[in-house]
Amino acid sequence: MRKLMVFNNITLDGYFTDANDDMSWAHQGADEEWNQFTAENASSGGVLLFGRKTYDLMVSFWPTRQAHEMMPEVAEGMNNLPKVVFSRTMDHPTWNNTKLVKDNMVEEVRKMKSEPGDNMVIMGSGSIVSQLTEARLIDEYQCVVHPLVLGNGRTMFDGIKEKLPLKRSVSRTFKNGNVLLTYELE
Repeated sequence: MRKLMVFNNITLDGYFTDANDDMSWAHQGADEEWNQFTAENASSGGVLLFGRKTYDLMVSFWPTRQAHEMMPEVAEGMNNLPKVVFSRTMDHPTWNNTKLVKDNMVEEVRKMKSEPGDNMVIMGSGSIVSQLTEARLIDEYQCVVHPLVLGNGRTMFDGIKEKLPLKRSVSRTFKNGNVLLTYELE
């Protein structure tokens, strides 16, 4: 059975975007250690899952020349990996290797998890994360905590109605102050 993971950057006060859906703060404070980690993460394979807002953000950057010049390994992974975008409003995805799912997201993810293949990773996509968390379909949460307080924004778990007991499986502190925390369902 395939594993479904979340990989998100969050602030110390728990937001993955600010009040205007901006995530640019997550790309500040890079250093050699952090850049190596992100390049290794991007080349580890898998299927990328996005909601519409995150998809639009990603497709506006990763296929560009700027992305290839700034982070060639990450850009290559992002552009070549298979992707799934969940959107009721999109007509046709334009990004290479992207499948569009318009309906029954929970059932589609349940089906994808039961099929053979690479693991799946959700990036950004707070409403997708909260819906799939409610359905208990996410196996692992990888959160990079940035040493920053926004004061306002969106969390990955808006709308969660029940407690979700998790156990920490991995933690790693980076020289730039970021801390990777990985949690699994208990």
